[in-house]
Amino acid sequence: MSFKIRGVFDDFLPVNRKAIEHNPVMNKMRYYFFVAENNKGEILGFAQMSYAIDLKFCFLDLLANNNKKDTGGIGGALYKRVRDEAIHLNASGLFIECMSDNPEFFKDKSVLKQSRNRLKFYERFGANPIVNPEYERESLLFYGNPYFLLFDNLGIKKDLSLNDSRKIFRAVLERKHERDVNDNGLKKFISSMKGDPQIIRKSVHSNDDFNHYSFTVPADRKIPLLYNDGHEIHHIRDKGYVESPVRIKSILKVIEKSELFIKSKTSRYSERHITAVHDKDFVKFFKTASASVPAGVSLYPDTFPIRKNVKPPKKLVSRAGYYCIDIYSPINRNSYLAARGAVDCALTGADMILKGFRIVYALIRPPGHHAERNSFGGFCYFNNAAIAANFLSNYGRIAILDLDYHHGNGQQDIFYRRNDVLTISIHADPDYEYPYFSGFRNETGEGEGAGYNINFPLPIKTDGIRYKHALEKSIKAVKKFSPDFLIIPLGLDTAKGDPSGKWNLEKDDFYNNGRLIGLLDIPTLVVQEGGYDSRVVGINAFSFFQGLYEGEYGRKNQ
Repeated sequence: MSFKIRGVFDDFLPVNRKAIEHNPVMNKMRYYFFVAENNKGEILGFAQMSYAIDLKFCFLDLLANNNKKDTGGIGGALYKRVRDEAIHLNASGLFIECMSDNPEFFKDKSVLKQSRNRLKFYERFGANPIVNPEYERESLLFYGNPYFLLFDNLGIKKDLSLNDSRKIFRAVLERKHERDVNDNGLKKFISSMKGDPQIIRKSVHSNDDFNHYSFTVPADRKIPLLYNDGHEIHHIRDKGYVESPVRIKSILKVIEKSELFIKSKTSRYSERHITAVHDKDFVKFFKTASASVPAGVSLYPDTFPIRKNVKPPKKLVSRAGYYCIDIYSPINRNSYLAARGAVDCALTGADMILKGFRIVYALIRPPGHHAERNSFGGFCYFNNAAIAANFLSNYGRIAILDLDYHHGNGQQDIFYRRNDVLTISIHADPDYEYPYFSGFRNETGEGEGAGYNINFPLPIKTDGIRYKHALEKSIKAVKKFSPDFLIIPLGLDTAKGDPSGKWNLEKDDFYNNGRLIGLLDIPTLVVQEGGYDSRVVGINAFSFFQGLYEGEYGRKNQ
């Protein structure tokens, strides 16, 4: 049977509201939900786990299968996922209440058999009863059934101290069962607990040894990796042209070795998503010009009319200059096709964010953040990040945090008069670096968009410390805006030695920057932009995502 398990971390997305509605924090406990679904989106089972924010332990509240569906293997898969989450949280242990298997408490032998089967299930995964007859008797008196409190050490061989055990028993009774822990009977029960460390019963119903269990990245927390396979068709072989296919290969070579990512398929999207952001005449020109250029030839614009009230020239070579902002962005026969493929990747990533993924990576080329509403340049033809942002804006507020070495003039131009999309760019000061005409601090938006465009131009030889200060200010602005989604146009050309930049960021800087962003805890789509040093671009990309992952999920990938 084919199924998938995913975490439900909020009730904002429709796909999550369908699964469950719940207050995530109550009685000092944070709640986590995991849903097992088939390929039709039908719920086959679910688990609810709570985490004691102060005492740092996890408690399995519910584990249930849909008795109307074929759910073989669902329970085990859900428990493993809960266990992975507890490990991510650095919990001291995972605790579960399970009916006792003591025959003196049972007249109905069928109920005793069910209890033993449940215990066998948990024993297979390393959860065993804490030896405490008083807990069984207390629960029998109060609930009518005797219960064990099981302890899963999450694969870490350590003792459960009497002091910690008393605190956890007290919290379970008070927070999970709403018992008055000041009651003399409960006080007597808690004080009667003995054994330091606590005695954990060995498995008696299962011969499986689960202590070898080691943490892996859960399937629903792997980062979907999207890249347009056909990007190689856009290959400009002219000397000095650095935006080449080797960029993607260099990144893939490093990140594919990690279990952090999972390759995902790209869907095809209508051109209307592009024309919702870019001028229709510009899109039509680019499509026509690309198809008209002879094979093996690159069309470079060489005439740039001053944009006052001029009409587009008839000749394609002249019209290229009408729509282009520089002499570095040639059009060839495959430019449009490659750019469309990049857009499809970005939109697929946006769709995956809507389906509940917390981080998605669109590793694409050609890049896009220099493409404005009616112009292209800087190796960019369609603004992938802006198109994805506009798509997601139908579902909530968007923040775009551009981390490329060069100013994200494309997003600034496209969203300059909108207040539902916050655009931030940390970049080289345009007084000395491309694109020269935009990216100054006083460019803050117009009309309804006034105050929703923020630029952080930085000087030559910016290092990791100075960059971090600008990033911290950017993060503060993102928090104030409180977006539902975050889009990161990721430029790795901020690295030391990159042929297109003058800054000095190193591997640890990319890790630290990613971690700061991950701590925002916002569903994040990362869209690849610059980065041209094939020796380090892969290492720096992986370092950024390691930090982003740790910031989002609270534990470094192992």
